[in-house]
Amino acid sequence: MKEEKTYTNIQLIKKFTPYYIPYKKDFFLDLFSASMTTICELVLPIILAKLTDAAEDGSLTIKLIVILGFIFAITKVVEIAGKFFMQSIGHIMGAKIERDMRRDVFHHLLTMSDAFFSETKIGQLMSRVTTDLFDITEFSHHCPEEFFIGAVKLIIAFVVLLNINIELSLVIYILMPIMFFAAKEKRQAFKTTQKNEKIQIGNINSNIEDVLLGINVVKSFANEDVEKNKFKKSNDRFVDIKKKTYYYMASYNMINQTFAGLMYAVLIFMGGTMVLKGKLSSGDLVAFTLYLNTLITTVNRLVEFTDQFQRGLTGIERFTEVMGLKTDIYDIKGAQELKAVYGRIKFDHVYFKYPDQSESDEWILNDINFDIKKGENVALVGPSGAGKTTITKLIPRFYEASLGEVMIDDKNIRDLTLESLRDHIGIVQQDVYLFSGSVRENIEYGDQRATEEDVIRAAKLAGAYDFIMDLPYGFDTYIGERGIKLSGGQKQRISIARAFLKNPPILILDEATSALDNKSEKIVQDSLEKLTKGRTTLTIAHRLSTIIDADEILVLTEDGIVEKGTHKELLDKKGIYYNLYNSNNKELFG
Repeated sequence: MKEEKTYTNIQLIKKFTPYYIPYKKDFFLDLFSASMTTICELVLPIILAKLTDAAEDGSLTIKLIVILGFIFAITKVVEIAGKFFMQSIGHIMGAKIERDMRRDVFHHLLTMSDAFFSETKIGQLMSRVTTDLFDITEFSHHCPEEFFIGAVKLIIAFVVLLNINIELSLVIYILMPIMFFAAKEKRQAFKTTQKNEKIQIGNINSNIEDVLLGINVVKSFANEDVEKNKFKKSNDRFVDIKKKTYYYMASYNMINQTFAGLMYAVLIFMGGTMVLKGKLSSGDLVAFTLYLNTLITTVNRLVEFTDQFQRGLTGIERFTEVMGLKTDIYDIKGAQELKAVYGRIKFDHVYFKYPDQSESDEWILNDINFDIKKGENVALVGPSGAGKTTITKLIPRFYEASLGEVMIDDKNIRDLTLESLRDHIGIVQQDVYLFSGSVRENIEYGDQRATEEDVIRAAKLAGAYDFIMDLPYGFDTYIGERGIKLSGGQKQRISIARAFLKNPPILILDEATSALDNKSEKIVQDSLEKLTKGRTTLTIAHRLSTIIDADEILVLTEDGIVEKGTHKELLDKKGIYYNLYNSNNKELFG
């Protein structure tokens, strides 16, 4: 993932603020509740100061006690009601904002190209969509709330303290900015380690995903201990980062606690002296002490919130990094929808390199030219690494041609919307991907609007109906992660049923039978023959015996397309195809 620029806290908050807009009513009600609870909390020191002074000068009466008690009771009811709203509706608002951000980052990832996913660990991406946003709920609710409450308390306390004693108040408030700057370095280091924590969690997720998806390979090589050691290193690395995080957090707290102690020391010496000299009454000293305690508690609360604040900012930063990623494949302005597809595919002087390759690197595809007519079945053959699969990925624009034009029905595919282009192309690959769910859900993936009859018909055309009905729950049978409960041939037939349901005019078969045994290959090949009928088809074949009836065979090498013709014509040439075919048969039959 290339987007790794550093953002300031102000920039991150600006990126995050628009997510409050749909919930501005809840947001302002939350802040109003916070202000009411804060004001109510600050009434108690005034009540206690009044009682102390009244007791000292002999003016304390039952009536005064009742009045002050009644005022306290009212403020406490308001405070409790306000806190209830803050802890319920406020948190719900935070959860909704987290949901919206997770939606946006997921939608953005869906726009990224194949090249992006081939270069990025899936575990890291999963971390960005899930773990990184967990702290957003607390941040979005508590961040404005805590800073707002802190600001109200600091301002009110400052005004009240100045009214009690200006000299003592100024000394206390001079210490606060000194405390802030003394802790600045530790605060910045704390933020850095928070980000490193998120990165390492992503690495752990990637490690776990790799091992669990490849668990059969791990067990077959008896490499459990190897994977345990790799995981231990990754897990220990996370603890090392956590150690630094807690060290900086503890250092930050220590600095703040030291200055809090200094403030109390100032109050004891200066305040005590002023009471002795008659410059400060006992009630005022009590009020001053309580407000100073409120002040220090507020500062400590903001310090404690720093952990949550930095976690939230780190989540926003990681979110912003993903949202800042640019895809190299997108709809151009004014892109047209592909409609009423005839089915002609043409490559006109097409060259290709991966986006991260330099100018000095050799072309993956070198001056590719061919023209497939409507309804033709054209096969691509050639040595491994010649670029056969790359050609098939250029047609639906999973990759973008570096030079030249790829056209469908004489329209440059760059001028078409991605959705309409891909909606008219069906792909059956060697490595079948089935989603965790039922057989029905996987077939319906070809057309979300399909009826029960459509699904059954597609399964029958794919030669899958009989084995599906033998499953414990038929079409509703759960097939496991990546279809693990099915055989290779069964998975392939479900993928073909999916393609039948989509009913595309253009079909790409990427070595669809190469991983199957002979019996499964025969069944799947019969299904593919039905599927290709009447469709423009481009086939990549490992077993050349499966494409001898193709309308045309293109022989691809690192030099481009070097031979064209039917199976018979190419055998008669006794060139590259002739040698490939004979060596292929030797491998199959010995």
